[in-house]
Amino acid sequence: MNFAETIKLAFAAIWAHKLRSFLTLLGMIIGVTAFMIVLSLLQGFSSYVDEKLAGIGSNSFTVRRFSFDDFKDTDTIAAAQRRNTELTFAEMDFIRERAQLVGLIGAKAGGSSREVRGGGQSISSVQISGAEPIIAIIDKLDIAEGRYFSEPENNNSTRVAYIGMDVANKLFPGRSAIGEELTISGIPYRIIGVQTAKGTVFGQPQDNFITLPIKTFGSAFGGLRNQRAPYFVVTAKDDKKFTETVEEVRTLMRIKRKIPFGEKDSFGILTPDAIQKLIGGVTGPIGTVILIVPSIALLVGGIVIMNIMLVAVTERTREIGIRKSLGARQSDILKQFLYESATLSAMGGIIGLILAEIAGVIVTAVFFQTRISLLAAFFAIAFSAIVGALAGLYPAWKAARLDPIEALRAD
Repeated sequence: MNFAETIKLAFAAIWAHKLRSFLTLLGMIIGVTAFMIVLSLLQGFSSYVDEKLAGIGSNSFTVRRFSFDDFKDTDTIAAAQRRNTELTFAEMDFIRERAQLVGLIGAKAGGSSREVRGGGQSISSVQISGAEPIIAIIDKLDIAEGRYFSEPENNNSTRVAYIGMDVANKLFPGRSAIGEELTISGIPYRIIGVQTAKGTVFGQPQDNFITLPIKTFGSAFGGLRNQRAPYFVVTAKDDKKFTETVEEVRTLMRIKRKIPFGEKDSFGILTPDAIQKLIGGVTGPIGTVILIVPSIALLVGGIVIMNIMLVAVTERTREIGIRKSLGARQSDILKQFLYESATLSAMGGIIGLILAEIAGVIVTAVFFQTRISLLAAFFAIAFSAIVGALAGLYPAWKAARLDPIEALRAD
């Protein structure tokens, strides 16, 4: 019996018992759907992180008061708070003047959450932060309208503001926000630029912010200290020498702070690789655990298929006897039932994949981009077929081993 004829018989058997076949498929459909939804969320989140890190720049890193290692436990945090002092502009100038591998360096500070008024409207919980003008170049800001602030505006603590699209639309609907005035804690600021909308991440808006010149921010919010202390954003001149640039900045900071050889850094350096490693360290184990749960559903689906195939063997005992009496070999009977269970399971995998894709479209529209790769889709269908084949192995073996005479006597 050739492959095409065996597949034809498998489909005929499935179609002959439509309701039973559908109920059998449910276990595999639910398992594959749940597995692929979780996988698409994990892949989508990973792609989102990679995209954001790429947006920051693979040759960009930050110098901060604390590092990730300073937050291992309460004792480590307490020691870091005593050891690590706030960064200063003198340290940034020291790096700028002496570094050979640094391309650009600038400072940021903040942020604080405040109510903002303007255009007869008000918005609560707007994130206010400060930045140096060079940050527009370092962060590769996409300016929709207007401009970023200049060095003279920063040096003179000019009350100008660069705002997100949500702030512009809510305070000044239907008109340009450029040149308009808004107030933060009763202090007026003139809007000079609006950033292109970024949308939301996990339901959190990314356009509800106001950035001020860093010196303006410091003078308006009680000085650049504590939560408002500055941190540095640094880029490397050459991407190939990124690691050397990080080490150069670390060495200059240690020299400026007069840290003895062998003692721990009293500051932190955060690189894209370190951020990605941290996120991977958190999402990796979580992803493994949450993928195990839908895998159990796949196992249950396989057990259901095995049970149904055992029932099918019992129901079709006489049919098997007739086929054997007409010359069908044990291998023909084995292949027929194996193909039937594998086909049934693969159909469940395909339907589950379609449902997962629909769910992914909904999640993408509401939260963030999800992604199911072609390799993952192929794997899902192939895996469901393999599960079905393994589940049908014993029933098929049992059918193939039936004695034709005894099978013909079955009622």
